[in-house]
Amino acid sequence: MKRTMFQLYLKGCDEAIELYRKAFDATVDAIHRIPENNTIAHAEIRAFGQCISFMERDSDNIAGNTMQFCFHFGDGNEEAVKKAYEVLKDGAQIELPLGSCDWSPCIFSLIDKFGVNWLLFV
Repeated sequence: MKRTMFQLYLKGCDEAIELYRKAFDATVDAIHRIPENNTIAHAEIRAFGQCISFMERDSDNIAGNTMQFCFHFGDGNEEAVKKAYEVLKDGAQIELPLGSCDWSPCIFSLIDKFGVNWLLFV
């Protein structure tokens, strides 16, 4: 296997890419557009060494999604988790606010404004 990717199908890919680029200090590796309507056919960003890819949807997201994207950073990376929380929390449904739990001193879980479920922790 060459690699593993997270694949997101979203309305508003351009806005989502910018949000995740900012939240995760990500780099944009590729953007391929459909010439007829300038929407994203395929895009990739690199966040913490992981590839997140995108494709524009023309319909609403499917309700009831039980998939969650998790980033486990390890000790000493609290600032990365805190920064991501501050960026992603706007317009999000907070499942677990930024804080601590029995097994992590810095953790949060939310469903962002695009409907993507995130869990980040050290």
